[in-house]
Amino acid sequence: MDVDLNPYAPGAGVRPPAMVGRDAQLAEMSTAIKRTKHRLQSRPMCLWGLRGVGKTVLLNALRRDAESAGWLTVSLEAAPTEKGRETVQRRFARDLVMAARKMRVIDTHPLRKALGSISSFSLSVGIASLALGVEPSGGRADTGDITQDLIELADDVSGDLRKRGLGFAIFVDEMQDLEDEFTAGLLTMQHKANQEDWPVFVIAAGLPNLPGRLSAVRTYSERLFSYSEVGPLSPDAATAALTRPAEAQNAAFTRQAVETLVQASNGYPYFLQEFGKAIWDIAPRSPFTKHDADKAVTLGVAELDNGFFPARWTQAERAYLTAMASAGDSGATSGAIAESLGKTTQSLGPTRAQLIAKGLIYAPGYGVVRFSVPGMAEFIVRQSAAIA
Repeated sequence: MDVDLNPYAPGAGVRPPAMVGRDAQLAEMSTAIKRTKHRLQSRPMCLWGLRGVGKTVLLNALRRDAESAGWLTVSLEAAPTEKGRETVQRRFARDLVMAARKMRVIDTHPLRKALGSISSFSLSVGIASLALGVEPSGGRADTGDITQDLIELADDVSGDLRKRGLGFAIFVDEMQDLEDEFTAGLLTMQHKANQEDWPVFVIAAGLPNLPGRLSAVRTYSERLFSYSEVGPLSPDAATAALTRPAEAQNAAFTRQAVETLVQASNGYPYFLQEFGKAIWDIAPRSPFTKHDADKAVTLGVAELDNGFFPARWTQAERAYLTAMASAGDSGATSGAIAESLGKTTQSLGPTRAQLIAKGLIYAPGYGVVRFSVPGMAEFIVRQSAAIA
């Protein structure tokens, strides 16, 4: 096969050639857009799932749909290495100014109140917004209190957008890593928006611990969002993710070949892209055979080991993860891990906290931990065997 025409696209946040298996979430966004157009309220979404299931891709698709409908949108990606509240606030303000500037260029509506409030907010965190061409709204969204400023910002922006059936959406990726103050501000703003019927939406995505994290910051967040797990694709959807890109290039799979790759991937979109890329690169011709698929799995797993699975651990972290891996991907209790290592759960607390901070594991319940990366247990077993 011509490797230059390989249609598969493994990569963090890279849109796959065939967007399948996420119809429910896309339909929910479409419904929110339609309801907002008719001045009807909808709940914002919170997407959660393991790494590699396509949350970022889905979040980007939802944002594109909102932008295409004329909404004012801002995207924000949190990171555990962020230092202080000013970093995230300044980035948010900068992106908000850019979004407003773009919206003004393509839209003849003045949006004066909204633009003035955006100018005030951006200036309050040190971002110049003179290019908006509107004087800042004195006394609005400029107190320096992020919660109060976000509420006033949402109020002013909503006033201009609601008249025209448009919305204001903030898309936050990896929200479990967003610092507490900004998280609280966004949740409080969303709560106020729901109460006042403002067309404001915080669309969040993150690891499985995200719902619990939001609830810990604001207890009412349990009722604030429409929660949706983004999990592995069904066998039919996984098959479509493999076969549609090939068909677009006049190539095909034998039934045994596609079944082999779907089974090896466990339905995880990132794995499907990696295996699809591998079989295209190594297969001499179409249709792809089971022999091609077996070789592609071997090559794809090697690529995953080298690029997808994080492997920078301290000695203590490696020991903890190895003890976890004996229980597989289903999770392990802190007590069982401690017993396996001959230590107390208290002494392992710092290591556990470090691994959670790195996003390698999460705590779905009291005293239980699970891998946040699919297939991580098998990867650790392979690594341990290689070291031995």
